[in-house]
Order: sequence, then C-alpha cells, then structure tokens
Amino acid sequence: MNDVQSLKELAFGDVERELKVTRDVLAAIPADKFPWKPHPRSMSLMQLGIHVASLPEWLRDALDRDELDFSTAPRPPKEVAANAALLALFDHDAQELRQAIANFDMDRWNRIWTLRNGDQIFTAQPRPKVFRIWCMNHLIHHRGQLCLYLRLLEIKVPTVYFNTADDPTLVFD
Repeated sequence: MNDVQSLKELAFGDVERELKVTRDVLAAIPADKFPWKPHPRSMSLMQLGIHVASLPEWLRDALDRDELDFSTAPRPPKEVAANAALLALFDHDAQELRQAIANFDMDRWNRIWTLRNGDQIFTAQPRPKVFRIWCMNHLIHHRGQLCLYLRLLEIKVPTVYFNTADDPTLVFD
C-alpha cells in the first residue's frame, strides 16, 4: 500500500461502518411517529430523520466541491410519506458518497473548503476539518439524537457501538 492509499484509508476508513449503522437507525423509525417531538423547540422525528438521511450528501459535497453555496444548493425534501422513502433518500446519498470517495484525488485533501450563502462566507476551513467535524461528526451527533428519540418512544434502539439495552449482543466492528 502506498502513502496515498494509506492516507485515503485513514481519511475514509470509518465511513462505511458509520453508513451501515446510520441506515440501521433510520430503518427503526416508524412512520406513524414522524410528527413526534420531544420538546416544542426540537425537530420532529421526521425532520431529524430527513436531516440524518441527507447528511451523506454533505459528506459528498465536501469531497466533490471546494465550496458549497446555500443560495444555489439543492434542498432535501421537507417531508416523506413513509420510512421506505426516508431509506431511499439515504441510500441514494450514501451511494453517491461512496462513488465520491472512490474517485477522490487525495491531492485535493488539504485544500480549503468554503461554506457560503451567496456573497456571505460562513467559514473557509481545510477540507479534512470540514469532512470530519462539520460532516461526519455532525451525522454521528444527529444519529445519537435519533437514538434518544427512539428510546423515548419505547422503540428498540439498534446497536451503534457495542450493544444497547435492546440488543445486548456485543458487536466489535
């Protein structure tokens, strides 16, 4: 394995595992609970599910582009009618992320990545920081919120890391 392959494995080695676990959590969301919120200022279960399902697109955008402009960026759907539609959104974006990783030229890894809304620049950061913190950690954070929503609704929480009270089987991936 050469240095570029090693860097690519280091940069993206956990993506596939996180995608699988995220899909498991999304699959556990029952459509009849989509409107539920734990607090008036919280996102509904559907809103949070759509946000998590579309975060692989953010990861892809961090690789495919050197900037993202909110004024022209496509928006995820505001609602879905069924869990199957939520999973279809996630599966589509996850597959596009996989393709972006496969095609990504590591010579672009350390470039600055910019988030803007037209002329207003929100941030310009090195791509590794954007990919890890603004995208991957963001996905993991909101997936954790989904797990809490599931617990509060008395829905089985899928195994994410190790085990849960609902699935005591230890899993070491």
